[in-house]
Amino acid sequence: MSRMKSFALALMGASALSLTACGGGTETTAPKAQDTAQMPAITLASIAAHPRRADAAARDKFRNPVETLEFFGVEPSMNVGEVWGGWYTPILAPYLASGGGTYTAILYQEEGSQRAADRNQAFRDKFVGDVDMGNIEIASFGKNPTPITAPNSLDMILTFRNVHNWMGGGYADKAFSDFYAALKPGGVLGVVEHRLPESSVQDPKGRSGYVQESYMKDLAARAGFEFVGSSEVNANPRDTADHPMGVWTLPPRSAVPKEGSANAKDFNAALYKNIGESDRATLKFRKPL
Repeated sequence: MSRMKSFALALMGASALSLTACGGGTETTAPKAQDTAQMPAITLASIAAHPRRADAAARDKFRNPVETLEFFGVEPSMNVGEVWGGWYTPILAPYLASGGGTYTAILYQEEGSQRAADRNQAFRDKFVGDVDMGNIEIASFGKNPTPITAPNSLDMILTFRNVHNWMGGGYADKAFSDFYAALKPGGVLGVVEHRLPESSVQDPKGRSGYVQESYMKDLAARAGFEFVGSSEVNANPRDTADHPMGVWTLPPRSAVPKEGSANAKDFNAALYKNIGESDRATLKFRKPL
């Protein structure tokens, strides 16, 4: 059975099988060829609703994966790279495999970093070789001066809540330039990031975890990208972006101040929990043709 037929059967669940009495027991009968030809199309919504995502789906109300990927324009025939991924992988990889596309996992550069090596191995253990994920390609990205993959090879690159990390590491400009080099002409860069209000002062190191839209647009423009548009699908108007432990004060981290610290006085954990996850910018850029 092909990988995609296997995935389609999994999506259909028990309705894809019939049980036939046989000698006092039951026998599982695979669908006939004419039945499988009428299986429902695999969509982003059907994959997001798959039982394998039961735990991750609790965060969908904040991350809005289907609406976000639709805004970026993901198509199942594309070669899509995700930077330092994992949460989106069980949606993106099967969807791309269903249409002959490719999911390229852009993992951490490992040079001298056991932490990066451990994270990469955890990703491989979880996803690579899983029949429903398709044939996952592996690339890498970080501060070291090596290209992500072959130039002009990816249709789309997606990154979720990472820009502040590159700012803190001093290689945000390099990041956007690397993405530009890896994308085909006309290729799309999709960015989701914790959003700092334009009225606030942007820390160039991104230590709060929040980044202004204008700052990210400037990074993209310097690399050569055109700004296509933005979406409010991941907005959270309750988030004021001025919390004592930065964005990590909010769920899912829900960090609390150290006992006896200045921030510990009158700290109300329930207040931050009720805010929910951060307000996020969702930005779409394109490499010119």
